[in-house]
Amino acid sequence: MHRRSIRHLTAAGAFALIAVLPTAACGSEPVSPLPVQVGTATPGQTVSPAAAQSTPPANAPPQRKNPPVVQRPKTSTHSPTGPTSSCKGAILYPVDLRNTELALLKSMCFATGAVLRLQGIGPGLVTVTPASLVSQSYEGGVVDIRLVRRGTATVNIPQDGQTYTITVVIR
Repeated sequence: MHRRSIRHLTAAGAFALIAVLPTAACGSEPVSPLPVQVGTATPGQTVSPAAAQSTPPANAPPQRKNPPVVQRPKTSTHSPTGPTSSCKGAILYPVDLRNTELALLKSMCFATGAVLRLQGIGPGLVTVTPASLVSQSYEGGVVDIRLVRRGTATVNIPQDGQTYTITVVIR
């Protein structure tokens, strides 16, 4: 072959690569990130070609790699106080004592930080034992019981000459 035809062939090949590369980059195959080697070079050093991973040639078919398997810690489904699905988070839980039948309200479960708000009762009437698990405050007919430590507390609420007891589990 002549030099001129080699030049034309080289130029045509380069133009073909330029035309094909953008469309190959937009293929329908999923793309995964390249693996990274950790700790092979310090900021002042360069990594030798043997230590660095080489990139595949442009005309090589894309390689599919499965994502790494994530190991989840095994957790026990049994808990000492029952299923956690019935346990509410750290929420504000208002109870209107004028419209609530306290005989039906036997037990509750909340996360630490929740507030049990009892509305419609006088000062000093609600008691909680043990008091070390909660922080209690009263203002304007409302008793706020903030659940500050894990454990089980009993809330005693006097109403209509009877004292109702609510067991509160704090997680």
